[in-house]
Amino acid sequence: MLHIKRLLGQIRRAIQDYNMIQDGDRIAVGVSGGKDSLTLLVALRQLKNFLPVKFELKAITLTMGIGEVDLSPVRELCERIDVSYTVEETLIGKIVFEERKEKNPCSLCANLRRGALHNTAKRLGCNKVALAHHMDDVIETFLLSLFYEGRIHTFSPVTYLDRKGLYLIRPLIYTEEKLVKQFVKANNIITVANPCPANGYTKRQYIKDLLAELRKENRQIKSNIFGAIKRSGIDNW
Repeated sequence: MLHIKRLLGQIRRAIQDYNMIQDGDRIAVGVSGGKDSLTLLVALRQLKNFLPVKFELKAITLTMGIGEVDLSPVRELCERIDVSYTVEETLIGKIVFEERKEKNPCSLCANLRRGALHNTAKRLGCNKVALAHHMDDVIETFLLSLFYEGRIHTFSPVTYLDRKGLYLIRPLIYTEEKLVKQFVKANNIITVANPCPANGYTKRQYIKDLLAELRKENRQIKSNIFGAIKRSGIDNW
């Protein structure tokens, strides 16, 4: 139970530090079916019971149009925790892998998924979209941008999309991936396999593996990088 309380405390602190949620918000949670997004959904639903602000949650899953994916565990979870669930059918996977045959598919896929998620959230009357990027994602994106783009960049805790009239919030930014794994196990959350053909073979996976190697010599490397990001003031941090 201690790690569950710790995770909820970290999310609550992120929400308070960056004023992520206000009274009357209708928040769409992007739910892939993986451990990160399901953890965010369940945690926000638990926090909804005792946060001082009143808000509404809606879960959204985008299908990719490739592979057979059984979303029944996600649907059953949403029913159990009393959160509205919408499955938006897309052909993003077919466009990226079959029509375009992208050698480096992640960027195009991410752009298409963002657009579809934002449009669905607006259609459902939401004013915010909660994304499940955790601390490890923040660090990995920072290193990817530094190594491969030559720029200092990573996710912002809160982003306003003026063209869509949507706020993007990332309540897991203080949470390490290992704590997410513990939360999923402790709550017996059933995850859905990622159907993406590129899963596990990306530059992000390379950075993840690199950090794991570096951490063998320096146990503080992730906290040091994350602290540097916070102190730098980049991207509205």
